[in-house]
Amino acid sequence: MSTVRDGVTAEEHRSRSIPGPLRPGRGPTLLTVGSISALSALSALSAVVLLRLTGGLEPPAVGGLPDPGVITRWGLPAAAAARDLAFAAVTGLLLVVVALLEPLDRRGDLSATQAHLLTRVGWASLLWAGCGFAEFALTYSDLSAEPVQSVGPMTLLQFATSVEAGRALAFAATAALVVALTATYVRRMSGAAFLLGIVTSAGWALATTGHAAGDADHDVAVTTQFLHVGSAAVWVGGLLTLVVLRRRRALALVTVQRWSRVAGWAWALVALTGSVAVWLRLDGIGDLLSPYGGLVGLKTTGLLLLGFAGYLHRRHVLTRWGSGGSWFARLVTVELVLMAATFGAAVALSRSEPPATELVPLDSATALLGYPMPPPLDAAQWFTQWRLDPLWGTAALVLLVTYHRGARRLRQRGDRWSRGRTAAWTVGCFGLFWATSGAPGVYGEVLFSMHMVQHMTIATAVPAFLVLGAPVTLALRALQRRTDASWGPREWLIYVVHSWPAYLLGNPVVAASVFITGLVGFYYSPLFELSLETHTGHVVMTAHFLVAGYLFANAVCGVDPGPPRPPYPLRVLLLMTTFGFHAFFSISLMASSEVLAESWFAQLGREWGPDLLRDQYVGASLGWGLGDYPLAVLVAALLWSWVRADARERRRRDRKVDREGDRELDRYNDRLAALAGRGVRREDGAAGGSGTAPTQPSGTGQ
Repeated sequence: MSTVRDGVTAEEHRSRSIPGPLRPGRGPTLLTVGSISALSALSALSAVVLLRLTGGLEPPAVGGLPDPGVITRWGLPAAAAARDLAFAAVTGLLLVVVALLEPLDRRGDLSATQAHLLTRVGWASLLWAGCGFAEFALTYSDLSAEPVQSVGPMTLLQFATSVEAGRALAFAATAALVVALTATYVRRMSGAAFLLGIVTSAGWALATTGHAAGDADHDVAVTTQFLHVGSAAVWVGGLLTLVVLRRRRALALVTVQRWSRVAGWAWALVALTGSVAVWLRLDGIGDLLSPYGGLVGLKTTGLLLLGFAGYLHRRHVLTRWGSGGSWFARLVTVELVLMAATFGAAVALSRSEPPATELVPLDSATALLGYPMPPPLDAAQWFTQWRLDPLWGTAALVLLVTYHRGARRLRQRGDRWSRGRTAAWTVGCFGLFWATSGAPGVYGEVLFSMHMVQHMTIATAVPAFLVLGAPVTLALRALQRRTDASWGPREWLIYVVHSWPAYLLGNPVVAASVFITGLVGFYYSPLFELSLETHTGHVVMTAHFLVAGYLFANAVCGVDPGPPRPPYPLRVLLLMTTFGFHAFFSISLMASSEVLAESWFAQLGREWGPDLLRDQYVGASLGWGLGDYPLAVLVAALLWSWVRADARERRRRDRKVDREGDRELDRYNDRLAALAGRGVRREDGAAGGSGTAPTQPSGTGQ
């Protein structure tokens, strides 16, 4: 008799868990390296052809400008296009593995299908790494106008460590190589998710080198490029994965239905971010008549055709799935060809200059900040200065809308959800939006004092209100449970909440240590200046402050599932100690005569407001003073939680007494009676043992 574990018999367990050649008709049709390579070659050919037609491959026409050589001029766009296609394949394959397919069991062991897909991830990552390193060398050749065959390894090493574009390209190619070497050894869902995280970080690095990343509005351009490339990768890579699974009808139908919804959102995001990128680089409608505008038109046409193919896919293929796969095969083939050509058009667009416009000299502040120096800060500017942060401002709005949708879903099905928690979450999201897109976001890189306002809001105030909103509890109640064994958002949330990193970082002592050491390590190291100079550093800084503050606030007064929280007196002690250290840090900064990130603030050329040292003193004072109201919020929440916990304990005890009687009180009374009885018997025994009445002691006067 076969034993059953997690609903899987031993025979099925062995057949699904041990990777090996899949039997025809039962396993997925394997996507060979040649298939991805062919699509990458098609994308590269499209880029080269379009650049040839628009004159983008010709040597410099202006006399005296050096030419990097024909290998660089032709090879760089080809390598970039092939890299983009391989990156998309890796992203889509990993996304399907972690979100759309069923693992082997509830513990997260990968099934044989997922293991084979990870094998394809390894091969596609190897192609991505090869194209990425080639693009790295060709980019240096293009920037230095030196033929690639004469570039030495030490020169490339210096390019990878000293130049921002070189660091980004080297990091992305190295990340691809790491994924290629480790993908085939991953056998858990958590490992596949970790690989997806590496790929996402590499995608961010690639976005910093995109054609829009060099625009004046750098942070908007980089974030837009990241969302554009990422959504396109999910879309294209997901379709490639469907080709892998096309013969497993029962499995592929479920996967296709889920992926169809993801693809619709991805298409909309590609269209939106592409429109923003074009708007940043073109001055008017008339620029669309230029060769650059022609490439924009070709890319837009390809996007519209792909959207129409997606509509046909949803409307006809899914309804005819059981009658045969010819519709699917034909439509997917057309889609993949269109996608490869569109990727090539995107690379050709990145290698083409927009129409010539009147060049306006940039002052030092605009060149460093990406936007003009804001006006002098007064009371009105705190409310009137706004500049949308494309990443964190959008994230705040998405978090707000998602939370309210979850609360409304609970109310629609008759469940209650606290309006106070909804109000707390709303305040937290608005605080995050204001800190990143309002006056602190506008002046945070100009004045240290406003940077400290931004820091205190993100690290202390916003997390306190977000924790009081109990988002994990709401998500677990509002998100739908997957009907099959695959892991959706709810399943992944449960896994993350109960994972060992969450238990480690959510430990109150660890959370407080991260909160404190992160503060000191950030400001008394080059990280502070790095966060001002680079958009990536600023994004990481904001994420660190927000996550560290959330973990600490959740350990003190949170109600969501997580690590065991200490008794309430210890929480009060931990809270006071941590904020006391924060106040001590502010006081030490007030007493300092050394200006932090002095070179950055001096280059801005600010002609209004206090001098650098005075502004730093004001910022440290604000850091000290602004710690009071988040502390008051946390203390109030902690005391309220303490009172409610005591009330719940009393009610629980009263119900137990009503149901079973007060056994503890009865045992206590019995104990007292027993002690009293032994005392009476001891006195009686002492009196009866003498045989005579006790005599009066001498000296009584009788």
